[in-house]
Formats: sequence, C-alpha cells, structure tokens
Amino acid sequence: MATDAPSETARGRPKGDKRARTRARLIDAARDLTREKGFERTTLEDVAVRAGMTTGAIYGNFKNRDELFMATAERQWAPIRPAFKPGSSFAELMAALAEAVIAALPERRVAAPGALRFRAYALTHEEVRVQFRDAMAKGYDSGAGWLRTEFDETELPMPADTLVRVINALTEGLLFQRFLTPELVPDQVIHAAFAALAGERTA
Repeated sequence: MATDAPSETARGRPKGDKRARTRARLIDAARDLTREKGFERTTLEDVAVRAGMTTGAIYGNFKNRDELFMATAERQWAPIRPAFKPGSSFAELMAALAEAVIAALPERRVAAPGALRFRAYALTHEEVRVQFRDAMAKGYDSGAGWLRTEFDETELPMPADTLVRVINALTEGLLFQRFLTPELVPDQVIHAAFAALAGERTA
C-alpha cells in the first residue's frame, strides 16, 4: 500500500529529521560514556553535557535513563545480516552467515566491552532485563518469520522458533570467545560451527 511522503520543512528536511538527529547525538554520547565509565556510573547529566544538550532534551526523547541505555545497546550491537539470494539453500545461508560474522569482527571488537557491560547491567536491573527480553523476543519472531518465508520447515534442522535462538546463541558465543581467545577460535572454527548447524562436516 502506498504511503504519503514525509512533510518537508522550509529548509527541505523532513519534520522528523531534527528529532532523529537529536536522538542519535544522545545515543552516541551515552555509548561513549558507558564505554568509559560503565552503565552504573553514567548519569543523564553526563550524557546531556557530552551531547551538548540539556536533560530536558533527553526526557523529550526517552522515558528514562534505562530506555536511553536500551537504545544505546541496540545501536552498538545490531543484528548481523548475511548476504542472501532468494532461492539459496539453508547451507548457503549458514555459509553466508559465517562470512558475515567474520566481516563484523573488527566493529564488534570495539563494541564488545560496552555490550558486556550492558548485559551485566541488565542482570542486576529487572526492568532493563525485561526490556532486553522483549526486544530479543521481537527479533526472534521476525527472524523465524523470515525463515518460514524462505524455507520449507523440512529444510531446517529444527523448528524456526528454536533455530533463531540457536543461531543467536551460536553467534554471540563465537564472537565473545573469538575476542577472548582469538588463537583458539580462528575463522575456520566459525565456518565449521555454522556448517555443522546445516548438517555439513568440515575438515
């Protein structure tokens, strides 16, 4: 269904553009501060100063500190999306995902300490853990739905709802183990892990 084009301001920018840029600046500031100080020690006042704004700007875009932190976590640890051609096999998808994980390693290495700090923060703040759970559940539902549109269930090694959770756990585990013990998790191991999920054996 067609949608209306976004309204333009006198300067030619969509009305929502300023709000999006404000949110982006606040998230960037929160990301940098939480990497430096951790989530527990980062205040909204810190974020406002770093972004060159007021705390009012934060509350105009986020309900509270935890909502800002959740947006920060989602920004710095977005899903890894493999290149995929419609009609490809599940084994080809897994091979593409292995390549995508390897390609994402440099960027993820920078973001990993912040991602781990956020997970530790969520474990001790129930409201944040629930937000994290809900965001993950939404992503799982979307991923499972996509798998069902691309593959017959008989082509998958397990039900799509389970498979997306296994793929996520496998990806997360490989990333963090690669960062912690790169000598023990070379590219070959990443390829082998996803190939095994597709029922293939590698050398």
